[in-house]
Amino acid sequence: MASTETGGEQPLGATGPGAASAATGTADRAAAGEAGAPATAAGPAPGDGAAQPSAATGKAAKGGQDLAGLEAGLDALDAVQLRRTPVTEVLVQKVLPPVVAILLVLAVWKGLVLAEVTEDYKLPDPSLVWEALRRLWLEGELLDIVWTSVSRGLFGFLMALAIATPLGLIVARVKFVRAAIGPILSGLQSLPSVAWVPPAVIWLGLNDKMMYAVILLGAVPSITNGLVSGVDQVPPLFLRAGRTLGASGLSNARHVLLPAALPGYVAGLKQGWAFAWRSLMAAEIIVKSPDLGLGLGQYLENQRNNSDMAGVLLGILLILFVGIAIELLVFAPIERRVLRSRGLLAAAR
Repeated sequence: MASTETGGEQPLGATGPGAASAATGTADRAAAGEAGAPATAAGPAPGDGAAQPSAATGKAAKGGQDLAGLEAGLDALDAVQLRRTPVTEVLVQKVLPPVVAILLVLAVWKGLVLAEVTEDYKLPDPSLVWEALRRLWLEGELLDIVWTSVSRGLFGFLMALAIATPLGLIVARVKFVRAAIGPILSGLQSLPSVAWVPPAVIWLGLNDKMMYAVILLGAVPSITNGLVSGVDQVPPLFLRAGRTLGASGLSNARHVLLPAALPGYVAGLKQGWAFAWRSLMAAEIIVKSPDLGLGLGQYLENQRNNSDMAGVLLGILLILFVGIAIELLVFAPIERRVLRSRGLLAAAR
């Protein structure tokens, strides 16, 4: 009986070697379970391994779509849609506004004459100006008068262009020359051209040389400063690329500087023509000589001496007409071509 009770109590006491081994195994299994629990919690859940490649593929596809959209947008910006402007659109946008403006001026002019705001000799009727124009045409003097001034102005402008272009490149690229004569050119540009007429008469006499000297002194500073401004806006990358391709000296100026500075250069040319035309008119009004012929300025001064206000107004209108015609027929097409070549005009105009 004693042995039976003792044998039945052994599992409860766990004092034998077998009990110690069992306890050790149980503890090892528990430790393994505790160590495996964090790994299970931290490890990927079933299906996570498949979800990660799917998300990466989606991001890659989205990135590809964004890049494709960006390229399409850049292509759309680069692609300039050129089309021929319809005649009706040209008439409405280009011809109609100035015609309406001219008619409005004539209507106001006629209204002031009818209202008798001043004496007739001070403000003649528009019909008297038309009669003066018709008389010049019938006498065969109109074209001669206009061509005398236009030919003189264009020739003087071409001489100013030949002088101002290399001078502008030198001033823009040589620091010493720019520091020396840059302020002088700016000062000459602001000086009224009429101020050069008296010294030009004393130096050169009453001849065409005097006229051309006044034109040059009025136009050269403006063209030079326009070219200098255009060269200053050329990106340095263009110059480095030109040097890398072997362009240097005159080759660099011809193939890199001038094409890149063309917008500023064209603006300088327009302003230079305006200065040349104003300088010529000032010289023709002040100086009178049979050797100079009869130009628009001389015609205007002759009508003033005759107290013919209709002739004076006709002279002013002819000078204005020539200036506008040169701008529209010469410089406006050049400017449009330059802007279109750089993609700055969405359609041909």
